[in-house]
Amino acid sequence: MPMPTPQAAPQGSDRHAAWLGVLALTLGAFIFNTSEFVPVGLLGSIGHSFAMRPEQVGLMLTLYAWLVALASLPLMLATRAWERRSLLLWVFALFVACQALTGLAGSFTVLVLARLGVALAHAVFWSITASLVVRVAPEGKKAQALGLLATGTTLAMVLGVPLGRIVGDALGWRNSFWLIGVVAVLVALVLARSLPRLPSENSGSLASVPVLLRRPALMAVFGLQVLVVTAQFIMYSYIEPWVQAQAGHSSQVTTAVLLLFGACGMLGSLLFSRWGLKVPLRFLVIALATLALCLGLLPVAGQAVWSLYALTVVWGAAVMAVVLPMQAQVLHLSRDATDVGMAIFSGVFNLAIGAGALLGSQIGQHAGLGYLSSSAAVLAALGLAWTLWAQRRWQMMAQ
Repeated sequence: MPMPTPQAAPQGSDRHAAWLGVLALTLGAFIFNTSEFVPVGLLGSIGHSFAMRPEQVGLMLTLYAWLVALASLPLMLATRAWERRSLLLWVFALFVACQALTGLAGSFTVLVLARLGVALAHAVFWSITASLVVRVAPEGKKAQALGLLATGTTLAMVLGVPLGRIVGDALGWRNSFWLIGVVAVLVALVLARSLPRLPSENSGSLASVPVLLRRPALMAVFGLQVLVVTAQFIMYSYIEPWVQAQAGHSSQVTTAVLLLFGACGMLGSLLFSRWGLKVPLRFLVIALATLALCLGLLPVAGQAVWSLYALTVVWGAAVMAVVLPMQAQVLHLSRDATDVGMAIFSGVFNLAIGAGALLGSQIGQHAGLGYLSSSAAVLAALGLAWTLWAQRRWQMMAQ
């Protein structure tokens, strides 16, 4: 599948400087996704502070994700003329301020409001970053740059979520959020020094929205997003109470599962860099089938620690191997308005995260945690069926 044809990196920049810019954006991806996902490992601690059940606290994940979904496109359009480097720094300023408020929250209401402020910064960041990393990347290294950006996301699961949980267990959950704020300041300084000025290019406008919405293949990708991301977050949002209350393992096993899941997400990123653009349809179909199997087999694997770890390895790789082809295809199909396309991608992604967290909460409260896995597996299998049907009808993925 051909990659989009963004503008070349600024004149006078060499490959080393270009990779430094890619790495800076990857650091940004790390810190934003750490902030979004770290509550997954702290639901019990936060719930204890406010006398709430983890499934109730999990609704905070839904509100965060749905605000990102609603705000991504409007905020991208409102900032489409801004020079991208300065916009990123303002986004980080909002992010840091709201992280500090999160750590100070004296009630669950204040905590949610602070998290919604972080969500607004998140909405702008992910609307522009994928297209920027492709612009900044050295010529011929666009797929690798996207893979590296995805590595920032997986590192958030490898290091961010487990470390946030470790810090929360040792020093209290508030310190996890304060630590994120401190690291965000450092990341912003790296971005300020490493990125060149990046004028807004090919961002699109409000008029681009109906144009993109009339592209059936692009809409099919967004439909797939809804199914598989919802499936993933039905299970992943409640992995802490599932591992401990349902599977009967210790808190240390939960931390190890989070580490393995994220680490093997990097494996999925490497697999995508190797095969994802060469045989995109075949790669995506195999990844979807693997994801559905992993979700369905979790109750069996959870009976023993070693089998749970083994399945987590495959699960983590499969998730990233599903997400990256979708992201690359959106960039390809919206190459005349990449920021609009990625704003919709980010919005749909977070809509599905919120739906998964909400469905998982309701399933956990009313049917029991034991039903999370089968519910998620059914949705992932529907995603596979949708892909095969949409490919025949609209050529959703280049072959």
